[in-house]
Amino acid sequence: MNLILKNGRIIDPSQNIDRIADLIIEDGNVSGIVDAGTGVGDVVRDCTGLVVAPGLIDIHVHLREPGFEYKEDIESGTRAAAAGGFTAVCCMPNTNPSIDTAAVVRQIIERAEQVGSARVYPIGGLTRNMAGDQLSEIADLISAGACAISDDAFPIQNAETMRRGMEYCAQFGVTLMTHNEDQALTHGGAMNEGYNSTVMGVPGIPRVSEDIAVARNIMLAKLTGSKLHLLHISTAGTVELLRRAKADGIMVTGESGPHYWALTDDATQGYNTNAKMNPPLRTPEDNEAIIAGLKDGTIDCIATDHAPHAPYEKEQEFDRAPFGILGLETCFPMTYMRLVQTGVLTLNEAINKMSCIPAKILGLPGGTLAPGSVADVTVLDLNKTWTVAPNNINSKSKNTPFMGWEMVGGAAFTVVGGRIFTPD
Repeated sequence: MNLILKNGRIIDPSQNIDRIADLIIEDGNVSGIVDAGTGVGDVVRDCTGLVVAPGLIDIHVHLREPGFEYKEDIESGTRAAAAGGFTAVCCMPNTNPSIDTAAVVRQIIERAEQVGSARVYPIGGLTRNMAGDQLSEIADLISAGACAISDDAFPIQNAETMRRGMEYCAQFGVTLMTHNEDQALTHGGAMNEGYNSTVMGVPGIPRVSEDIAVARNIMLAKLTGSKLHLLHISTAGTVELLRRAKADGIMVTGESGPHYWALTDDATQGYNTNAKMNPPLRTPEDNEAIIAGLKDGTIDCIATDHAPHAPYEKEQEFDRAPFGILGLETCFPMTYMRLVQTGVLTLNEAINKMSCIPAKILGLPGGTLAPGSVADVTVLDLNKTWTVAPNNINSKSKNTPFMGWEMVGGAAFTVVGGRIFTPD
């Protein structure tokens, strides 16, 4: 099949392209970019007034399958991804069973091929059952299709275990993704340590707990030569540590998500569990540092840490409710409204951080509209306005701190391997 995306504003940071043109897709791959109105094909979609970009890629998502399908599953999670403009997601290993064997990696890939609206790349667990001691069979995970290695929500506390894990990852050239937390400083913590935690009587998570773990992991990455990716950066200290590490030539990258630049721990007031995540919402000073890090390139990419939970799980006392919020469907509009429209990033830079750079960090297909590349495309409507409400969220769960917010910008449709997916 020959698909033409006609008269769109094609933005491809990987090729430094920003112009009105036609995108030609043949047999699931990009064939080329031609002058506007000249493309001829079997199927034509008019993209006048829309942005045509490489498919957005989220390298930090929890799809919950296998084991926690009541929260989310591959079908509903990828439907939410497509609705948010993402053509590919990388799923974290804290499932049941965890993604720590080749069999589970293959199961997820096969399931995504059957029911997915976006590509799914599993991230293998660093340790067995994410227990933090015995390393997984990393070679087997990679051979089965794991795109990276991580214990994510169960940060490795033992430096020796982390060192050996990094050494294995370095041998295979695979990226190790780390949730950075010194749990000796956070035991029982449920929100940022500060004024709000004191007033609310909730145990706090100090910012230094993240900074200490980041410093250790950067030092171990330097020692081992491993590629290190810092998940969900939330503190000014981490931004500065990442900036210094890059200046020293260490192979380290980092991400942050919209809630870490758009919200502070004030959002938890009233014991709002839909504003509870780990790392927690921090302070205005941390927000400003993250925005500065995104602007100067210290923070490489934008990711959601999409973490769905059933309503009854969030409807508990604040300290008992689980960490995590939704992110796939609000990520692009929050980026567009809070970073692009305010002049922090150009639209080109935002797309780069949500598509091209994530693909490079993990060596994934996509992130480009170059001829011969996979036809994963996001078509964006910058004039789209919508309100975050339970009836227009595609995820099974509804735990978002942005409920009721007015959004600007969103996906008109996505194309994955030449197949068109239109949001409900």
